[in-house]
Amino acid sequence: MKKVYISGLFCLALLIACGSPDKTEENVANEKPVATETNDVQLTAAQVKNAGIEIGALEAKNIHKTIHVNGVVDVPPENTYSVSVPLGGYVRQMTLIPGMYVKKGSVLAVVEDQQYIQLQQDYLTAKNRLKFTADDYTRQKGLNQTKATSDKIFQQVESDFNNQKVSVNGLAEKLRLIGINPASLNEHNITRNIRVYAPISGYITEVNTNTGKYANPTDVLFEVINPGGYHVNLTVFEGDAANLRVGQEITCSTSSNPNKRYIAKVHLIKPSIADDRTTSVHCDLEGGDDLLPGTFLNATISLAASSADAAPDEAIVKWENKNYVFAALGNNNYKMIPVETGTSLDGFTEIKTSEKLGNIVVKNAYAVLMKMKNAGE
Repeated sequence: MKKVYISGLFCLALLIACGSPDKTEENVANEKPVATETNDVQLTAAQVKNAGIEIGALEAKNIHKTIHVNGVVDVPPENTYSVSVPLGGYVRQMTLIPGMYVKKGSVLAVVEDQQYIQLQQDYLTAKNRLKFTADDYTRQKGLNQTKATSDKIFQQVESDFNNQKVSVNGLAEKLRLIGINPASLNEHNITRNIRVYAPISGYITEVNTNTGKYANPTDVLFEVINPGGYHVNLTVFEGDAANLRVGQEITCSTSSNPNKRYIAKVHLIKPSIADDRTTSVHCDLEGGDDLLPGTFLNATISLAASSADAAPDEAIVKWENKNYVFAALGNNNYKMIPVETGTSLDGFTEIKTSEKLGNIVVKNAYAVLMKMKNAGE
């Protein structure tokens, strides 16, 4: 019984040994190496030559820093005119629609009301009475000088004469306000309607009335804008606003046509910061007749040039949304170093990283990146 037990153990040990063979040299050679994450890579001289890799140092460049902001096309108040009727009335003639171009002095509408008749009547009556009071004043003045009449009577006549002049002049201004010339008004040309004229040349943007509607003095009937007075209203963060100056040139473009550039110059910087930490910058737009008020614009503001360390664009690689350069360690060894980039200009990009960089790969850095990443697969 003891012999059988020992024989069983021996067979079990033999089976385990057969199922787990020792590693041979061939098996070890076929095993894949474990990939390790590293920022170092070494190339051969042939690889450096074939890839066209070149080594160099950062260069000091005068780079214009830029600010990218957004804004809209706007019309300054002096180029926008709201048209109303000072004394109110019924609109009897009007043929305008938004978008129409009108010239300064052209008739926008014809308005009528009985108060226009009454105003003209009052003016002519006051004008006639003024003539009477003027003659009476002249007569009483002569009598007073000879003491043929009392000072009290002369003062009363003088007061009536002065009051009548005030009344005539006031009514004359009311007539001018509604577009009637008092100098040419007489009893034969009293009219019941007035004409509303365009105050400026431009485009009708709003029509708030129609024929037959009564227009109150406070109602805005039309809005006219002068397209030659467009400007750009930019929204700039407070940190960037401190770098802006009146007269700086700005390049603008629309989202629908980004290749077409418009030039504007800073005209006014609002001297206050809003709750969202921004301020408004008003710029005079040169040209832009094809733009419409309210058009969204992308703007680039160039700041004063400053000296900065810069690397060629070919020296900077992007990996996993971060920017890197390859430091040359010697003997074709390279190390990938993260960097913070700034403004780009004429094929160079500003390097803001405070770490001191020696020689780096300045050409075909992506070839080094591909070699390094492929080496770990």
